[in-house]
Amino acid sequence: MISSNDFRNGVTIEIDGNVWQVVDFQHVKPGKGAAFVRTKLKNVKSGAVVERTFNPGEKLPKAHIDRREMQYLYEGDDMYNFMDNETFDQIALTADQLGDAIRFLKENMNIGIMMFQGSIIGLDLPYSVELEVIETDPGVRGDTATGGTKQAKLETGYVVKVPLFINIGDVLKIDTRTGDYLERA
Repeated sequence: MISSNDFRNGVTIEIDGNVWQVVDFQHVKPGKGAAFVRTKLKNVKSGAVVERTFNPGEKLPKAHIDRREMQYLYEGDDMYNFMDNETFDQIALTADQLGDAIRFLKENMNIGIMMFQGSIIGLDLPYSVELEVIETDPGVRGDTATGGTKQAKLETGYVVKVPLFINIGDVLKIDTRTGDYLERA
């Protein structure tokens, strides 16, 4: 059990059989009335974010999330295959289980897989990945007075907006949380 006074960003709790992660918390002491803890909670399975208040000292069951380091091997028959780096066991996940993470997966890439009570609830991707540009229009000098953007298709099939100076073959850093271009690698 964990007290609402001990909430920190990243703490996982269990409410009504669902796993929630504390995204933001604030201890509020109004001039009148009792203090309370205002939180933003993210459902680990669905990604939905809700705001909820708790009484100070309220006890909630802590969700013990098992994070395992796995290597992405390959995609075949609409299944994405991963290997546990410690036991060398292989598991296959569907596109629905992976969600938006498919856009950033490269073969032989190490990622964290989050498990709760033996079932996979999500992926823990690195904050940025390096992907190569395989298709983009050439940037023409003098197209804009200020910085412009164009579409670029990356090696995973993901399409991202990039500055005009990016060319085919460039390796880019992409933010996995937002899907935005960060910089050339």
